[in-house]
Amino acid sequence: MPQAQWKNWLVWGSAIAVAALFLLAGGWKMSDPIGAGAKLAQAKVPGFLSEFGAVSFGIAEVFAAILILTPRYRKLGAWLIGLMLVAFMAWIGYYYQALQGEECSCFPWIKRAIGPGFFVGDGLMLACAIGAGWWAKWNTDWKKPAILLGVLVVMGVGNYGYALSKQTGAVPPESVQLVDGSTHNLLAGRQLIYFFDPQCMHCFHAAQAMSKLNFAGTNVLAIPTEVKQFAGQFLKDTGFQAKVSNDTDKLKKVFPFGDPPFLVLVENGRQKAAINKFDEPAFQNELVASGFATVNK
Repeated sequence: MPQAQWKNWLVWGSAIAVAALFLLAGGWKMSDPIGAGAKLAQAKVPGFLSEFGAVSFGIAEVFAAILILTPRYRKLGAWLIGLMLVAFMAWIGYYYQALQGEECSCFPWIKRAIGPGFFVGDGLMLACAIGAGWWAKWNTDWKKPAILLGVLVVMGVGNYGYALSKQTGAVPPESVQLVDGSTHNLLAGRQLIYFFDPQCMHCFHAAQAMSKLNFAGTNVLAIPTEVKQFAGQFLKDTGFQAKVSNDTDKLKKVFPFGDPPFLVLVENGRQKAAINKFDEPAFQNELVASGFATVNK
């Protein structure tokens, strides 16, 4: 194979491979900034920065992916992707002991546990970025990339504003069926609805933290999203006192979210707030400030 053809195949193959992954990751963050922010918070990003980080990273990832697919700006795209990958690996390396075994959450629908394989995967992506940009030349015409970045910023910020607007005001269904066979009214008084996966350690720690609060005057519902038969054992192990309902799909239609844990606060038949970041003690303080809980004395 002639050298020029060999280089062309390497460059385009590397660019397409890494661009596909970054378009997927960035597109997810831009389309679901609140859910992506919750994932970043689980990866030790401070809660007050997590959603800003999700929007910013999403924009940067899509921007870099488009550039690396554009021959005129491939060098810039390769550098941006390379710098982001190095930063991601450095962050995970710094928090490796705390995050080892947890889901990476870098890409939607791609399950990666944090461990040695994480660095191998990101190292391969870094190699693809280098392969795509090695022979490319710098283009100092920044006008088109600046316009592209401006469009992505408007899209990302606009969608984040729209997602925030959906976090309040939703009306729940009139009632749900509890596992004991009784019907629970959702339109009266204060309702705390906790979506969880009994297999999820983030869900476990959040429930443990809430078990230390007093929810007198608030109806507390626990809604398992997976392996619903283990919900009772989960509550027993965490010490979290709640009624259990398996009407998960019915409630998720009104209160959509990505992965649990997810908490919805409803007052007099209307959503008041939603919580998807469970940094301690910030989220407990938010529950107390909302009036849905008090601190046990």
